[in-house]
Amino acid sequence: MKKNNNTIAVPLKRYISQTEKKKRIFVYCSIIPVIAIFAFVRIIPICTNFVYSLFESTVVNPTQKFVGLKNFIELFHDQLFLLSLRNTTIFALFVTIFSVAIAILLAALLTTQSKLSPLYETIYFLPVITPMVPVAVVWKWIYDPTYGLLNYILSWFGISPIGWLVYPNTALIAIIIMSVWKIVGYNMIIFLVGMRDIPETYIEAARIDGASSNQVFWKVIMPLLRPILLFVFVISTINSFNVFTQVFIMTSGAQGAPGNAVRTIVFDIYENGFRYFRTGYAAAEAVVLFVIILLLTFIQFGISGKGDSSKKKRAIFRKGAVK
Repeated sequence: MKKNNNTIAVPLKRYISQTEKKKRIFVYCSIIPVIAIFAFVRIIPICTNFVYSLFESTVVNPTQKFVGLKNFIELFHDQLFLLSLRNTTIFALFVTIFSVAIAILLAALLTTQSKLSPLYETIYFLPVITPMVPVAVVWKWIYDPTYGLLNYILSWFGISPIGWLVYPNTALIAIIIMSVWKIVGYNMIIFLVGMRDIPETYIEAARIDGASSNQVFWKVIMPLLRPILLFVFVISTINSFNVFTQVFIMTSGAQGAPGNAVRTIVFDIYENGFRYFRTGYAAAEAVVLFVIILLLTFIQFGISGKGDSSKKKRAIFRKGAVK
């Protein structure tokens, strides 16, 4: 009987191994076109941009003259670039913090499902799926100093009209508010999915141990949301540093803030590349932006890695189970 079993097992193993090989070949052949398209659309342009940043190039001849690191040296002596870097950093910092904080609060309020929960989720998510250009046009009208809805509402309280996009002190704040409103629904949905996916037994165990609602939120829910929190922070930071459309639409024309008060890095890249045709200089700016985002992403992963310990989580729930 043993011999018969062995004689049957050997062909069966060969058949299984051949089947696995065929599956792997099929999978690899399926993803090759996707990888090729991604490389053509993303990886190759990024590598080409690194090359162009070392040249004094134009649109006609991208490798006109090799200048090495001259573009980067000139970059950090350019007051417009430094101003755009400052504005972009302030914008990204406040948009990321407020969009994440408000999204967590909204997700916590909508965790308990009710009949109106789908309606609220739809209302908060509508700005996310609305294209940026019409949204920017609508908000530009809202901020209009003469006919804007915001100044009209403020007039009810006796507040004189404010040029939200005209004054340098308020222009960046106005765009930050609009951008937070645009992105908060996306972050809320992600947090909401994460909160609803937390097993109810963990929360019940904490309440049995006498934990208050605040303690359950900070000691149980937030530690379990740490991977999602990291994802949202990284995505929000990347999107915030790439801000362009709302700045371009909302500050053009008569409402544009003077003195480049809302100039951002991507806007500066656009002007140098497509207005002044200094493509090598614009490529150097893009490389700096890429490095900044990469470093911030690594820092966020590092901070999350230090605080995110699965052993700590297990210890918390073991203590709760023992008690």
